[in-house]
Amino acid sequence: MNIIKAKDRKELDSRLPAMPWYIEKFINYKLPDLSPSSLLEYVRDYEIFLNWLMAEGLTEASDIREVPLSDLEKLRMDAIDNFRMSLATGVGGHTNSKTTIVRKLSSLRSLFHYLSQIAEDEEFYPLLKRNIMAKVEIKRTHKPKDTAAKLEGKLLQEYEIAEFIEYVAHGYGEAVAANKQASYFHQLNKERDVCIISLILHSGLRVSEVVNLNADDLDLKKKLAYVYRKGKNDETFKTPVYFRQLAVQHLETYLELRPARYKAPRKEKALFLAIANGKKEGERMTKRAIQEMVIKYAKRFGKPYLSVHKLRHSFATDYYVRNDLYKTQEQLGHASPDTTQIYAHLTDKTMAEAIDRPNADPTGT
Repeated sequence: MNIIKAKDRKELDSRLPAMPWYIEKFINYKLPDLSPSSLLEYVRDYEIFLNWLMAEGLTEASDIREVPLSDLEKLRMDAIDNFRMSLATGVGGHTNSKTTIVRKLSSLRSLFHYLSQIAEDEEFYPLLKRNIMAKVEIKRTHKPKDTAAKLEGKLLQEYEIAEFIEYVAHGYGEAVAANKQASYFHQLNKERDVCIISLILHSGLRVSEVVNLNADDLDLKKKLAYVYRKGKNDETFKTPVYFRQLAVQHLETYLELRPARYKAPRKEKALFLAIANGKKEGERMTKRAIQEMVIKYAKRFGKPYLSVHKLRHSFATDYYVRNDLYKTQEQLGHASPDTTQIYAHLTDKTMAEAIDRPNADPTGT
């Protein structure tokens, strides 16, 4: 079972009863096609929008569940423009990036399209007679070239990948030797932490895929990890993803000490474990714990901008130089080659620098 999807499905089921009936109908319509995680984001976006409608006096409903379809039909363009502005300047004191605003407006457009073009009432008429969101222009912000520009200078270069792994294994311990607590936890978890970081840097796995890994999902001889890939709703199928030979030794070391070090009960299948405060047995590491772990090491390493996702990007950039677009797309699990195009832009600069990089062989051969 995909642990993250199961958690998001549980939260989705708990939130849906508080939504208007037509949103619940839309979510149920989308359930076979989208993951619970994506649908949960939809519901969160709709909560923000409906609460905004009430705050602006654009509905007489006192609860978001009571907002009628007729209030959506009456919306004008200036209302949508004002909502967009409120997202940019801060809803509930929180400002949103351009990417987030685009996603929230896209969520609304999907809902309005369903209500006006697909869902019908008992007389076979559309549930929503007027679709204001059809007039809204949404400019996509995910251009590969722009994403590459944002990542430039914030990834590990080929020679830094080994350096970072070595730092996690030894350098960090030396840096915090005077701090008893930090030193203790590093000694306790360094093999696990090295293993996680090495696996990501030598496979390009997403943090969610790492979190969901079970010990029996690994085939060290074939250098394969079987993972639940993003966007695939078949809970019975795990996609085989290759990792480099360089990760094998770290995996072997961690797997050997995992049972005794983390005292996991037999029923605990998770590959990566942590012992929470006040507990004696290891449990599956959370997504946040892995993210915070990487940030901790990155700051001490002198690259505070590194994150789990940037480790994935670091692998992908290095992998793309050695392979091609379609192999990189397959390895990373991208649904579209358009997403993978960012590495073509990133490697333009990487390859330009590589041609003048000093060669250890003075003959140049």
